[in-house]
Amino acid sequence: MAQAGEAKQIWVTLTGLPLTIELEWPFHRSTSGADFWVLHGDIRLENSDGLHAPVAVNLSATVREVVASLEPEDVEAPVINALRKEVDRRQIEFVKSGKLKPVAFSSRHYDFKRQKWVFGKASDAAIAEFLERKIYWGTKVSGQERVWVGDPTEAQYLETTAEHLVSIAERMAEDGLVRMEGEWAVATAGLMGQAEKFEAAMRTAVEELEKKHAFERG
Repeated sequence: MAQAGEAKQIWVTLTGLPLTIELEWPFHRSTSGADFWVLHGDIRLENSDGLHAPVAVNLSATVREVVASLEPEDVEAPVINALRKEVDRRQIEFVKSGKLKPVAFSSRHYDFKRQKWVFGKASDAAIAEFLERKIYWGTKVSGQERVWVGDPTEAQYLETTAEHLVSIAERMAEDGLVRMEGEWAVATAGLMGQAEKFEAAMRTAVEELEKKHAFERG
């Protein structure tokens, strides 16, 4: 979640897209008679020409049974990660204006045996690449001097721990890409000088998304 003093919280996907996510709390019962709860929101693709995706997060009755409450402190992190995972899976299309896209927030994101949220375990190499992108976009788009590496929401998304994220960032510091201040990372010129790599990854991810949705439209 956003920390005090942050101008804008950037949520980077594993494919390299920088997003901001606005959620219109609280969840409310579906008015269609179906047994689920709905939360409206909007996912904005930063560093783009106003592209965004209005969404309706549909929380199933099965998931409602395992969450402590429908308040942000209990479900905001998995909702954000479920939305990011849908972007990773190219299920969400970014447009300049568009209709509300229903997104299932269901038991496929919850491991009942281990009683935890699961969004796919990332390798250390994938985590390092993710952190580079997170710190780059957090610095560029938000203008933050420091980016929070030990965010538990990110740990949940990557199926790791906040401590492990910090340890990988510390290895990046040894390579001169960041300077660490506890759980926070400050981008160096060495990282920001790789702008074309991060911008190219974003362009590729956007092109793949557009290609997929253009094919589905026929």
